[in-house]
Amino acid sequence: MAFAIKAELHEPDAETFVFTAAKTMYGGTHIAAGDTLFVFASETQGGRGLVAQAVVTAAEAVAGIPDVERQTPRVSIAARRTAAATRPLGRAELKRFGDWSDGRPETELNFKFYRQSTNKIVGVSEETAAFLRGFF
Repeated sequence: MAFAIKAELHEPDAETFVFTAAKTMYGGTHIAAGDTLFVFASETQGGRGLVAQAVVTAAEAVAGIPDVERQTPRVSIAARRTAAATRPLGRAELKRFGDWSDGRPETELNFKFYRQSTNKIVGVSEETAAFLRGFF
């Protein structure tokens, strides 16, 4: 399967990435070792959008906080870079794709990452994964 993460990256050119207790939405809880991961550096935290394609090397669900009724599931993952993005793709490029029912990969990414702009891991469709591979 393919997933994407938008997160604060202190070293966007790193060969490995570790994300601790990352929020998940839109199927992100299903991430597992061996999955493809597209890494976006959060623009609200100084990043530039899509920076890397990676393979997940470890994934572990984070236990919820006891006695807290409603919690967003979280996972901790590690990933190894397999390619660096060669073209820009971020909020500026995706903003105009706001027709949530048009089925475009750009719209899927805009909806999942920027409609609610928190950092998160999301599952992406095969069409969107194929679209993202074109940036490497």
